[in-house]
Amino acid sequence: MSPKALLPAMTAALLCSTVPVHAQQKPPPNLPDGPGKEAVQTYCSGCHGLNRVVASGYPQAYWHTAVRMMLNFGVVIPPDQVILISDYLAKNFPEKPKPVASIIPGPAQVNIKEWQVPIPGSRPHDPLATRDGAIWYTGQLSNRLGRVNPKPGEIKEYPLKTPQTAPHGLVEDKQGNIWFTGNNTSIVGKLDPKTGNVTEYKMPDPKAKDPHSLAFDQSGILWFTLQQSNMIGRLDPATGEIRLMTSPTPRSRPYGIMVNSKGVPFVALFGTNKIASIDPQTLAIREYTLPDPKARPRRIAFASDNIVWYSDFPRGYLGRLDPATGQVTEWQSPGGPRSEPYGIVAAKEVIWYSESGVKPNTVVRFDPKTQKFQTWAIPSGGYIVRKMDVTPDGNPVLANSTVNGVALIEVK
Repeated sequence: MSPKALLPAMTAALLCSTVPVHAQQKPPPNLPDGPGKEAVQTYCSGCHGLNRVVASGYPQAYWHTAVRMMLNFGVVIPPDQVILISDYLAKNFPEKPKPVASIIPGPAQVNIKEWQVPIPGSRPHDPLATRDGAIWYTGQLSNRLGRVNPKPGEIKEYPLKTPQTAPHGLVEDKQGNIWFTGNNTSIVGKLDPKTGNVTEYKMPDPKAKDPHSLAFDQSGILWFTLQQSNMIGRLDPATGEIRLMTSPTPRSRPYGIMVNSKGVPFVALFGTNKIASIDPQTLAIREYTLPDPKARPRRIAFASDNIVWYSDFPRGYLGRLDPATGQVTEWQSPGGPRSEPYGIVAAKEVIWYSESGVKPNTVVRFDPKTQKFQTWAIPSGGYIVRKMDVTPDGNPVLANSTVNGVALIEVK
């Protein structure tokens, strides 16, 4: 897949994540006159089309980030045109109104620490809290994995083996290796932090594209999703064998994946109102249908009781699925129906997630025992927290894509 073929997916969340597919098929729009118009027409139309640009709206800093993302991924823009393009986009397509964050007090006290990653426009996508206390992230458009040592705040980055890999998901194995998915090159990769060596595992089927999120089971088998291919994969690190399964529902977009305490993988099917489980022995897929046809679960999390918690992105709900009974319970997120809950994690029997559609983005705490919410604004604004993880001592971590940072939520 070429950079031009990938860039629409890479910039979708920044360049109008809710634009429907048919909008890309409209005739090119007429851009407003002014300095930078010709440059935008020349450099910003080859990958995602100008309709996506016109439908977007962001502050100056985030338009600058979008242009840096394009540069990082191989779009050649003359240096003297970069600021001109950013200024034109910010002037003519300013930020659209977002729901104001709803800040709810509560019993928990937190300290939010944030770090900027070294390369502008890196687009940190998924975070990972490792056993040694570090926070890792995927630099999706800088082709690197990064490691933050929270105490001194030191950051070390590891370049990947193949250019334009577009790393996405992250997980640690028992030996301390860091595994990742390569969106653009259709691989699952393994980084040895001690040596920096990267091993790549190619998909056995050319139709298997967009490796997305991944999780290990208790026996060391790696499970992963392939969103655009409508597939779920299984990789045995001992042999390198990859087996692929097609999701029963067409265009169901397998997205977030987690393994419960019994070794059963569960997958959020973001393209439909379903969550799926996979029998680890037979590879049979079972689907659980959520009550509302408009539900679109994006990420999932497990507490110790193996209840599935999910973030319903387009409806603005936190959901709970009991796989034993099929019972579903939902709560409107504090930010309302446009709050776009996204990254989610369970920590010490409490559910944490982020609202990516409010301004500023929030960290939300939900206590299942009391069924009460508490929220905090992310100091940097957050601007799209796609994934969360949790440290061994129960502190959530975030990757804040558009503000080019990672964060640690210290729960006091």
